[in-house]
Amino acid sequence: MLVLSILLILAAVVLYIVARARASSPLRLGAIAALAGGAFFGIASCVYVVSAYEVGVPVLFGKVGTPMTSGMHLKAPFTDVTSFSTRPVDLNLSDKDVVEVRSSQGGVMYVEVTVKWAVTPAKAVELYRLAGNETAIQQRLVYPDSREIIRNVFARYTSEQGYASDREKINAELGELIKERLAPRGIDVTAVNLRNVKPSEQLQQQIDRKIQQKEATERAVEATRTAEEESKRRKIEAEGIARANKILSDSLSDKVLMNQCIEAFKEAAKKNPVYAVPCGSGSGNPLIVDGTGRN
Repeated sequence: MLVLSILLILAAVVLYIVARARASSPLRLGAIAALAGGAFFGIASCVYVVSAYEVGVPVLFGKVGTPMTSGMHLKAPFTDVTSFSTRPVDLNLSDKDVVEVRSSQGGVMYVEVTVKWAVTPAKAVELYRLAGNETAIQQRLVYPDSREIIRNVFARYTSEQGYASDREKINAELGELIKERLAPRGIDVTAVNLRNVKPSEQLQQQIDRKIQQKEATERAVEATRTAEEESKRRKIEAEGIARANKILSDSLSDKVLMNQCIEAFKEAAKKNPVYAVPCGSGSGNPLIVDGTGRN
């Protein structure tokens, strides 16, 4: 705008000189119009409007000025203003930017993360000095620092923890560490989202083998437990039978057995003449039961 203003003012001067020389009213009107246009663009070059949710950094001949907040500001005509958005910006580490990490066991995984960040208005000047513009801030500061922290965090966990069991814990740790790293530089990290963790083909094969081994071990443990329970059941059953036999044995004395034997042969002798009764312990003469006189 400043260049256009200067050109219009020069044109107005030339037209005015020519108009005086020729006494031409139209040229005088043209000179006035050019002068008005030059004045308008000159004033406009001294005004800068910072949009909502933005912060401006003025630079005059290499000297960085005070940050401009949202609204209208007066500036020197030659001042250049670089604007930074204060709204959160998404850095998506996925696809070609996916982060390759290694676990504490050496397993390779591919991690997808989204980092939401925004410029802290009070530190816009520092960010301008560090990077220059919003795109450079993301590429020079947010991008490399986030990738470094992601690799370092996953390196402290096993493959199983990183892939499955501790993802929420890792996500919280990533958010905390990335915020701590970027906050002193004037970058406010509003959220870190661990979207996906994909194991490499080799690691996936190792995981599958481990799962199969775990399942086989669980089946073996279950079989052992079942066998132990069956063995205990049989032992208890055998002990019960042994106790019952002992009780029965203790209740049958020789005299009782003799009487039961004699009664049994008496019943048998009712149908036969004479029986030798082999009762008792085997000592002494055999007992003779005469059954001939019975009807």
